[in-house]
Amino acid sequence: MAFVACQESKSPFNYRGLAFSMPVNDMVDSLLARGFVVDSATSDSGRQVQLYKTGEPYHVLIAYQDDQVQALQENYRLSTNDSTRRLWQEIRDGLEKELGAWPNCPILKDDHKKADFETDGGFISVTLENTYKPTLMVLYKPKKEKK
Repeated sequence: MAFVACQESKSPFNYRGLAFSMPVNDMVDSLLARGFVVDSATSDSGRQVQLYKTGEPYHVLIAYQDDQVQALQENYRLSTNDSTRRLWQEIRDGLEKELGAWPNCPILKDDHKKADFETDGGFISVTLENTYKPTLMVLYKPKKEKK
């Protein structure tokens, strides 16, 4: 009798379906194909590229080194503290459901909230800071591969 071990196939750490293992040029090309545009005024050739899309409430900042993505951050542009609080909760709840994990929430004040998620391949932090103007960001950071 042969026993076959069933293994769950896990998808690699990704940003909206784009694996962090892909070269930065491929990730940027994929975002361009989705309608994003490179903001050359705020991009730094060789270290970071910033993209935006008309109609989206956020822009994407990709930090990279040697053609490998080091981190990706969504920065949201919203006009009121209430809208950032509501969106923070929606993003946090969505990630909790998608990842099937409870976040670590080291800060949970009304105008400053943080939810940290850890996955097999990386970390995701959702941070709200409403100090002078509404600030909401989502940071995706892959784990470093052990050699």
